[in-house]
Amino acid sequence: MVREKIRVSTRTLQWKCVESRTDSKCLYYGRFILSPLLKGQADTIGIAMRRALLGEMEGTCITRAKSEKIPHEYSTIVGIQESVHDILMNLKEIILRSNLYGTCEASICIRGPRCVTAQDIILPPYVEIVDNTQHIASLTEPIDLCIGLQLERNRGYHIKVPNNFQDGSYPIDALFMPVRNVNHSIHSYGNEKQELLFLEIWTNGSLTPKEALYEASRNLIDLLIPFLHAEEENLHLADNEQKVSLPLLTFHDRLTQLKKKNIVLKSIFIDQLEFSPRIYNCLKKSNIHTLADLLNNSHEDLIKIEHFDIDDVKKILDTLEKHF
Repeated sequence: MVREKIRVSTRTLQWKCVESRTDSKCLYYGRFILSPLLKGQADTIGIAMRRALLGEMEGTCITRAKSEKIPHEYSTIVGIQESVHDILMNLKEIILRSNLYGTCEASICIRGPRCVTAQDIILPPYVEIVDNTQHIASLTEPIDLCIGLQLERNRGYHIKVPNNFQDGSYPIDALFMPVRNVNHSIHSYGNEKQELLFLEIWTNGSLTPKEALYEASRNLIDLLIPFLHAEEENLHLADNEQKVSLPLLTFHDRLTQLKKKNIVLKSIFIDQLEFSPRIYNCLKKSNIHTLADLLNNSHEDLIKIEHFDIDDVKKILDTLEKHF
């Protein structure tokens, strides 16, 4: 129901893809236009969409590698051209497409001599590799290379924690972001009171720019939906607050106590009581200038003051408690 209201309120807006191309298996480009927008709206949408595309999108990466034959990250293995560090960096570059939630396991088990590529990774059926030709290692001798891999779906960029080695496994920096870059530009047209928004999106091939735009829009809407789900009882919260009981110590009790202390109420002005500027201004507008004026009003009288509520009355009581 909420999304239907959103569609109705934006029924005059139209968007279309004006350019789309595939530069490589791991680099897609798309250019989109949204119009017509009122002055200022293009910047609002452009900034929000850019942040959603870069920060709210999820991707799948290899986050850990494990092998019993690897003594440490910067070691070399006889019969393998690359160092262990180089192999980990090559694994980091492999781009995956999946519907994975959380983590799962994959593996490489190859005998040389041969070149090991992303195609040699044994994956779960719900994970696929964007570019099977991505290089991992070169085996120059008849040796076995067996590596266990951990795959994870997440968002953002996770840097491996130093010394975070578990049972011979090594963490790998993970760039989960499927969107590589986003640009937005704004152009005026017509009577210059309307704007066009252009969005340029580059992705890593795990999804198309059009898919990224759809997913980011949905994520952005999901973030804002709680603001549209205000229940009726929450909308009438202010009315309910008026019925909340005050502390047992009322203004009448406070006035009685102050008189017993022989305090000259008319000589104490409300600007001496350290009220907040808003409370002070509300009291002044209601011709309450001294402590005597204040205590001659009941808490029901104060609640009737414009922009006043039960919390303000409690704050006044707290201030009186503090000073007297």
